Amino acid sequence: MSAKYYANYLPKHFDNFDCLKLAPGIYVILLFVLRAYIIWLMSVTNMRDNVGFIQWVYPQTALFYLNLASGVIGLFIVLILSLRRPKAQTWIRTCWKKCKMLLILALIFDLSIGVLGYFVWQLQSLAWILMHCLLVISAIVYILRSKRFTINIAEFPEVLPEINTRKHRKTKGLDID
Repeated sequence: MSAKYYANYLPKHFDNFDCLKLAPGIYVILLFVLRAYIIWLMSVTNMRDNVGFIQWVYPQTALFYLNLASGVIGLFIVLILSLRRPKAQTWIRTCWKKCKMLLILALIFDLSIGVLGYFVWQLQSLAWILMHCLLVISAIVYILRSKRFTINIAEFPEVLPEINTRKHRKTKGLDID
């Protein structure tokens, strides 16, 4: 990528491998896609009532299980994010290049589960489905229009050359022994 793409970013926007840090909106989108897993983890950590919290958020347990299924793609994206580092295996690099498409697919799958839950099993209200559609459309537009996420997808961490600072400082006459 040329320098013009990086003109609006400060050094604090880059990680240890000189890659632009992941766009913050992507984390929000992942939280949305993985909401059933987050609810599940919150209920597991609640020692008093493990199932009560799930039942409060998901009155129909079938919808909870369907949202767990729709979050599988989100879990895979989190796995790719956690394995994205220098010297990563080829399949991780390949999957990283397809992360935009995977995230959009996760959102569409999540929405289709919600719509299916509404029309087939009457598990959700119309207001929730409309809000869900609005959230998914907004997230997809963000993914497609985010310049930062486009840069993120184009980059992949590489091993940076280490400069022997002591040797470098001696050659510059800066090292005093």
